[in-house]
Amino acid sequence: MDLANKNVLVIGAARSGIAAAKIAKKFGALVTLSDAKLEHEIKFDFGELRALGIELRFGKQTEELLRGVDLIIVSPAVPIKIPLLKSAAAKNIPIISEVELAYDLAKSPICAVTGTNGKTTTVTLLGLLLEQKFANVGVGGNIGVPLCEVALTVGAGGCIAAEISSYQMEATKNFRPHVSAILNVTPDHLKRHGSMEVYQLMKEKIFAQETAEDFLVLNFDDERTRDMIHRANCRVLYFSRKVELAEGAFVANNRLVIKIDGQTHELCTVDELGIKGGHNVENALAAALTAFLVGVDVQKISAVLKTFQGVEHRIEFVREIGGVKFYNDSKATNTDSAIKALETFAGHIVLIAGGDDKLTDLTDFLRLVNERVDYLILVGDAAKRFRTCAVEQNFPAEKILDAGYSMQRAVELAAEIARPPQVVLLSPACASFDMYSDFEERGRDFKRIVCEL
Repeated sequence: MDLANKNVLVIGAARSGIAAAKIAKKFGALVTLSDAKLEHEIKFDFGELRALGIELRFGKQTEELLRGVDLIIVSPAVPIKIPLLKSAAAKNIPIISEVELAYDLAKSPICAVTGTNGKTTTVTLLGLLLEQKFANVGVGGNIGVPLCEVALTVGAGGCIAAEISSYQMEATKNFRPHVSAILNVTPDHLKRHGSMEVYQLMKEKIFAQETAEDFLVLNFDDERTRDMIHRANCRVLYFSRKVELAEGAFVANNRLVIKIDGQTHELCTVDELGIKGGHNVENALAAALTAFLVGVDVQKISAVLKTFQGVEHRIEFVREIGGVKFYNDSKATNTDSAIKALETFAGHIVLIAGGDDKLTDLTDFLRLVNERVDYLILVGDAAKRFRTCAVEQNFPAEKILDAGYSMQRAVELAAEIARPPQVVLLSPACASFDMYSDFEERGRDFKRIVCEL
């Protein structure tokens, strides 16, 4: 992509938008960065961008911003359907995502992972696996480091592990990873996308441009992902925790196995995996198969699977106090992810849940809460609906406590109540934006409070 002397408008002054603005400027573009928020509402020092000569526009976004613009780069947090972008489309101004910019800049193959749950664990593990073959490996995307920065850092001769969200796919047209993996598709982000059909379509865009030279890794155990084979133009391989497949990655006799082109490769036993829980068996199978497809040695895959201990904010052990263990699962921003956390423990859970409500159905989540949770402590915007639904599902009202908008109060309540063999688990089943800037900030606040008890 030739950006020299192009008028580039970047929409959204979060991490990805800021990175895209700086890179466009580096490649000679005339760059304007716009955000609907006022500058003082954004936790960032824009001094460096001003020094680089990037024009900053905050507040109301009118069509005047589009005057003379050759290209628009959209940050993932910005919906493609906002009025400004609708006007740009009507004027035939090209609109791309930061992920598409990264793809255009990348000189190394991209292994891209999406799905409702498990992306961060899988991509982090995949990055470690890729390091067993490639000298230059980058890990980024939705995982924290903007993908366009990763693409430049890795350069040629390496490999990139990319976590891709449905938000990031909205404005992509040409994005083509060499290997893509879809872990699962369950209800999430419906306020943004409007329906499960649109949400799934955004997930499927990850492999839409792949050809016979590329690979698609799909979860055989998930009905929605299993069916995607019918819309793929590349080679498709499945992974499964429940079925011994004719080809792909699966569990046989309690061992993780890869079987491709008539050859069977044993990796490790389920018990030897460094990450625990059925959902993590799936994540490990997906990461291992993806790494295998780009040439990582089987023995090296096996060694990493045995030592990898997981990621921050995903069922992360924080501290034990008086025989009670505290776990941070702030990454559980939807009910399906919270269900997987609850399934990790045998029961006797003091659960802290709630936050920015995604308005998804709570039935399955609360059914498991009834089985495994002793006390339910609620926070944030979702507290009222969660309480109402929990009582309707026959969870005892006297065991539901409201901590308002205070994580401090929630943790203190949990510490007062919990006694061995109970565990305290933060697994919100909600986004964080009513109280925090992201789930990482929420998880670190929880850990800070626990460590100060």
